[in-house]
Amino acid sequence: MNKLNEKWLLLSCCAPCSVGVIQTWAQSGKNFAVVFFNPNIRPLSEYEKRRDENKRICDLYHVPFIELEYDTCTWDATTKGLLNEPERGKRCDRCFELRLKRVAQYAKENGYTGFSSVLGISRYKDMEQVNRAAQKASQCYDLPYDFTNWRKNGGEQLRAALTKELNLYNQRYCGCKPK
Repeated sequence: MNKLNEKWLLLSCCAPCSVGVIQTWAQSGKNFAVVFFNPNIRPLSEYEKRRDENKRICDLYHVPFIELEYDTCTWDATTKGLLNEPERGKRCDRCFELRLKRVAQYAKENGYTGFSSVLGISRYKDMEQVNRAAQKASQCYDLPYDFTNWRKNGGEQLRAALTKELNLYNQRYCGCKPK
């Protein structure tokens, strides 16, 4: 594929996790949009705060922002019986797979040539777990996934600096119903 014809979709869970990637891709001239598909985030007011911060960052860098459906019923059914799983447990496997498959589906249906996510940028997440779910979504929709580890090569430091500089809302939990 000619790089000039590439069109990427980046799944963002929140502005602090995505801001460094958005800045890096925007400054490099990459053709991409940010998609917000996070049916795991509860309550609705928290979802709206995170969505609005994501949109603010996209506006700042002149990047298209796409919000997919807030489908908590499907998320609940997908993770049924797993609410008490620990972080990095089976609930995360199912959550990542659900979200990445939906984003890959949207990408395929809307002419994107590849997709990626920032789901593994947090030190609280298991990058291999995210990558396994991404591999399944990539194969399911025959669409390349960018497996860049955004924690490396100064990514974590950039994320932290931009979060502070831009005074981003920084939540204290992943999104699943707080206990």
